[in-house]
Amino acid sequence: MIQVALIDDQALVRVGLSTLIGSEDGLEVVGEAADGRSGLALIRRTRPDVVLCDIRMPVLDGLGLLEQVSADAALADVRVVMLTTFELDEYVFEALRLGASGFLLKDAEPTALLEAVRVVADGGSLLAPSVTRRVIEHFGQTARSTRVHPELHRLTEREREMVAWVGTGQSNQEIAAQQFLSPDTVRTHVSRAMVKLHARDRAQLVVFALESGLRPDTRD
Repeated sequence: MIQVALIDDQALVRVGLSTLIGSEDGLEVVGEAADGRSGLALIRRTRPDVVLCDIRMPVLDGLGLLEQVSADAALADVRVVMLTTFELDEYVFEALRLGASGFLLKDAEPTALLEAVRVVADGGSLLAPSVTRRVIEHFGQTARSTRVHPELHRLTEREREMVAWVGTGQSNQEIAAQQFLSPDTVRTHVSRAMVKLHARDRAQLVVFALESGLRPDTRD
């Protein structure tokens, strides 16, 4: 059973999500909260698999909550998906840097939302190509210098190359096609790099690649 916590200051949003998730086999809502502070208490009390959390909330916003969840080793298995009204939310990059497993639009189709919960619970991430492009654009516009990941030296040359490609927002299949490798080979290198860099998921690996200044070699 996948346990889900809902944190949003809009009661209507919480009711809608709770009804949808509660009616689905294999999913269970373990609690709701209307602000970040009470949401954090809920997370620590219930240890859900997935948290659906609004970005803009009173008392403690979604970014503040996310930062505390990511810093708490006892909550390492909790996956946080940020809820937003706009796909190009100004807080996208910061949320991913802090460890969000992805983003979900509040008006997403019910089937997409339910699938998203399952993907994240299984260790995947929700990073649509449009969101990835926004992150890359944001980084290019605001970053004055790179912030190299302290464990980057542990990567093999091939793993480093794969992380650079992940930073472009491409899938394993797309990377494999360009590099004339099998998707399984790419997946293996990416998985090993995630372990070495302590990336919670692929979304955070994108951020690490960009912050470390990794760029793929696109020469023919």
